[in-house]
Amino acid sequence: MELEDPRRRLLINALSVGAGSLLLNPGSAWADAVYADPPVQLPPGQSIYRIRGELFVNGQPADLDTRIGPNDEIHTGKNSEAIFVVGGHSMMLRQNSKLALKGAETEVGAFIVSALRLITGKLMAVSRDQRYSLRTPTATIGIRGTGIYAEAEPDLTYFCTCYGKSNIFARNDPLSQDTVVSTHHNRPLFIAGKGKAGKHIRHAGYRDHTDEELLLIETIVGRTTPFKVPYDGPNPYLAK
Repeated sequence: MELEDPRRRLLINALSVGAGSLLLNPGSAWADAVYADPPVQLPPGQSIYRIRGELFVNGQPADLDTRIGPNDEIHTGKNSEAIFVVGGHSMMLRQNSKLALKGAETEVGAFIVSALRLITGKLMAVSRDQRYSLRTPTATIGIRGTGIYAEAEPDLTYFCTCYGKSNIFARNDPLSQDTVVSTHHNRPLFIAGKGKAGKHIRHAGYRDHTDEELLLIETIVGRTTPFKVPYDGPNPYLAK
């Protein structure tokens, strides 16, 4: 697991809960820079909320004015991150990640995303009242109205159903499948490319994503998480 700049976590938490003034000295250069744009809902016609580092859409460098469509391919560079919205799906794509979208444009110009293919890297995504699939090198996952986090490697997928319902299938073993109904990161899983029949899916620990990030990407599409942030319920990670 990659180590991350602790200021990044501080920033996301502060932006999401509106606590920036309590965390940094007002007027400092860094504080002025990172708290200049608290999260708000994206206006119609805008796809990208934030870019840090390099973002490419269909192989071309992207900026905040770039429109992302339902059949585009997106990838980030080293030490980069992008937050964007396509067809009601709000997503955060981490560094060195490549994502392909599949969908359609309706007669009224709206986008419908039916599938995501995470070729490599790390993705957080939220949606509501929509069914779609996520494909990685080792897994095919059916998702319904859900917040999810995934990491894709050639021989292993990490997948967390942060909230909602997911049906998980190992691509190389039809006997390995599982269904997760989650209220708060209840059962993260590994999906392996190799292993014994029926054993490609196993339990995984919680890692590398936060409720504050989920709240942030829900906020920019005018929604919120189904639980309060900071979360004050029972800790599901301690359950056997």
